[in-house]
Amino acid sequence: MIKKCTVLALALALISSLPLKADEGMWLPMLIKRLNQRDLQEMGLQLTPEEIYSVNNSSLKDAIVSMGGFCTGEIISSNGLMLTNHHCGYDAIRTNSSVEHDYLTDGFWAKSLDQELPNEGLYVSFLVRMEDVTERVLSELEGIEDEAQRQAKASEVGTMIAEEAQAGTHYTAQVKSFYKGNEFYMFVYETFTDVRLVGAPPSSIGKYGGDTDNWMWPRQTGDFSLFRVYTGPDGKPAEYSTDNVPLKPKHHLPVNIAGIEDGDFTMTFGYPGSTDRYLTSYGVDQALEKKNPTIVEIRDAKLAALRKDMKESDAVRIMYASKYAQIANYWKYFIGQTEQLKRLNVADQKRELEAAFQAWADADPNRKAKYGEALSMIKQGYADTDARVIGNTYVVEAGLLGADAILFTFRFNRRLDAYMQMEEGAEKDAVKAELIEAAKQHFTEVNVPTDMSLFAVTNELYSKNVETDQQPQYLQDLGDKYEGKWDDYAEKVYDQSIFTNEERLIAFIEKPKAKTLEKDMMIQVANDLFTVYRGSAQASAGAEAMMDKGNRLFQAGLIEMNPDKDFYPDANSTMRASFGNVKSYFPKDGVKYKYFTTMEGLMAKEDPNNDEFIVPAKLKELYEAKDYGQYADKDGTLHVNFISTNDITGGNSGSPVINGNGELIGLAFDGNWEAMSGDINFEPSVQRTISVDIRYVLFVVDKFAGASNLIDEMTLVKEKPMKKADMMTEHPEKVEKKVDEVEKTPVMN
Repeated sequence: MIKKCTVLALALALISSLPLKADEGMWLPMLIKRLNQRDLQEMGLQLTPEEIYSVNNSSLKDAIVSMGGFCTGEIISSNGLMLTNHHCGYDAIRTNSSVEHDYLTDGFWAKSLDQELPNEGLYVSFLVRMEDVTERVLSELEGIEDEAQRQAKASEVGTMIAEEAQAGTHYTAQVKSFYKGNEFYMFVYETFTDVRLVGAPPSSIGKYGGDTDNWMWPRQTGDFSLFRVYTGPDGKPAEYSTDNVPLKPKHHLPVNIAGIEDGDFTMTFGYPGSTDRYLTSYGVDQALEKKNPTIVEIRDAKLAALRKDMKESDAVRIMYASKYAQIANYWKYFIGQTEQLKRLNVADQKRELEAAFQAWADADPNRKAKYGEALSMIKQGYADTDARVIGNTYVVEAGLLGADAILFTFRFNRRLDAYMQMEEGAEKDAVKAELIEAAKQHFTEVNVPTDMSLFAVTNELYSKNVETDQQPQYLQDLGDKYEGKWDDYAEKVYDQSIFTNEERLIAFIEKPKAKTLEKDMMIQVANDLFTVYRGSAQASAGAEAMMDKGNRLFQAGLIEMNPDKDFYPDANSTMRASFGNVKSYFPKDGVKYKYFTTMEGLMAKEDPNNDEFIVPAKLKELYEAKDYGQYADKDGTLHVNFISTNDITGGNSGSPVINGNGELIGLAFDGNWEAMSGDINFEPSVQRTISVDIRYVLFVVDKFAGASNLIDEMTLVKEKPMKKADMMTEHPEKVEKKVDEVEKTPVMN
């Protein structure tokens, strides 16, 4: 047996041997001052922290937006022109499409402001400022031992702080937890709701490679779309109106078309959704053994049902294009994550860190009292939830999100209950009109036969793969009655329910009867699923609270154990910056992937018989003529995509890739297959961000679409940033001044 002192020595050696790489981490903008500025300069950054994030002056953060809460966009002109991914704009493109005007297939380009298309419900938010409110929140949590009560109190205090910040303004504010509840920050936003579609390439460019190439490198995808943010005449947010005017931003990104080289500095800015870098080995094991394969199986069945109907009808294809893409994206993600977690032995890496942590905690009585039980709490929490993971996954993936009718029924039924209890009069008439309009809107987004197929497929899987006592009551009551013929059950439910037929639902709203709702089969399905969902949450509440407390202590202990290391927080849909370099990589023995792809590679993949690899005729003409204009690389080729070492995740889609001068050089849209475990464990040797080269974006806009009006709006830069060595030769005094400015900037705690 190894002596405890030896274990501790090994533990400390392990931790100290894990230096934080500059290209690892999604950093809060106001915390960039904590990083080693000289290291960032060596990488190629020529901006000060104040030029990246400033409350009082124009800075890079003023050009970055959260788009709809699910993607990132950047402002690239003084008239509010916004660039994001094609897959981020996909639903807006879809909702503006029809069989007659199929913008998904043909693309869309507004040649003037009056041709730009509004998008109801789409919004963008600019970060006004962020503030560390940790001390204020934690002071209210002293003495609270119960983790659920602690979280509830933190939420209460955070809401109060946010309300104070937004009082008397048109801003919104929120307080979010970081480092597993050890720190708290407030974010203040300005949100604009008039966002119009300006341009989108055909899907043969914007989704080139489809599901086959998704998460893969090499890649040749023009994943971009263009929108414009509008304000009221006073420059403030306003609902859509023909009187609105283009936004005059505090900052917009210049566009650099000088090209990139291996080793060039890259910075991403955006709103990454969620990572779990401090997940323990117990969480990794549960994901590998239960959750991931369950999600993949359910989504595989849903995709097959959708594909069948989408192939048979253009109208259905357009209607379900966005839904299909969303399901497929994370279907492949969980396949890749599972494969890479196993290949890279991530669980074993986590176990090594946990052993080091436990040895460190046990070596000191005070540390042992504070942190000694952290990992055992996490372990017990996972053990207590293990038996319900598959059922909990099913109730969401196959139940509530299985067929659209289920969630719609649950929500609409609650509105009907309130409506039926209202007194007759003008107010009730207004609610009736709203309900009728909502019903009509729902059925414009749903093909009932397709939804019925989804209902049948997901119920069949649910009944087969989940323990009976964890199934919703309606499935338990059915027993094996519909074994092998779930289409019959689906048809029965959809033929009877008022929520699966527009005429029946509107007729009910006109003359509601309580008995009709009591007998409605879809209401029973929806209510039973929500009963299971709530019951599962309640049954797991104690275990979840135990894990939350263990993770909070584990995170705090890791930080205390390694005081010389700057820990970055997990992503949680707040603004982050990451730093890296353009860089090739070796995915496996004997194979090297270059840092860029070209039109030659795009054409090599062409397959006229495969929808994923069709090349538009106009694009082929431009390729054959080598008519690339000012967007060609110095070697005469047209670069399409490139890779860099930046740290991103979902939500970063559409994030700008920025050079050392703060100029736009690319548009992030994906990660690579070999690092699909990256949300849980960063893999520096192989983890890459895949981006569209900005020159390919402008080439498509200009040469392919002929929308030179959009190019004219942009601020084009045709010279590469100077490297530090060159600057020291030509302008040493400027470099030293910049270093002095950085070192004099106070660090924010």
